[in-house]
Amino acid sequence: MTQDSGQKIAHAEGQAVPVSLIVPSHPRYLYVIRRTLHPLVCDAGFSRKDARRIILGVDEACANIIKHAYGGDPKGTIIMSVMDDAERFSVRLKDFGKKVDRTKIAPRALDDIRPGGLGTHFMQAAFDSITYDTEQGEGTVLTLEKKKQQVTQ
Repeated sequence: MTQDSGQKIAHAEGQAVPVSLIVPSHPRYLYVIRRTLHPLVCDAGFSRKDARRIILGVDEACANIIKHAYGGDPKGTIIMSVMDDAERFSVRLKDFGKKVDRTKIAPRALDDIRPGGLGTHFMQAAFDSITYDTEQGEGTVLTLEKKKQQVTQ
């Protein structure tokens, strides 16, 4: 598991560059993702409520990667890259497992009470844009974006 400084880094031109984290595909490392993400979301200016939603959405996305892309195999890798610029906050999750079938991604009905299956609801509640890219070699790149002007207090 590797992590950079945990703070937003700027090029000489003043443009932000991604903060990246690489973790094994094991549920025990989800807390590392949450703990890394928390100060970045707060530094981006989001309210506590939005910060909780963003962190929960990313946590659910990573749990889905572990379950569906890697089939629970802890030997896989998840790469999280966070970009915070003036207009948007984005989280990019790259896995090297089974490619996601976008036609099968759908939240189940909220009145269908049973464990699991709510990850896409949490992601949709937290982010303005959710894209799956399966065209870049192995695995899937999931990009979650939230526009800054929609920050609520």
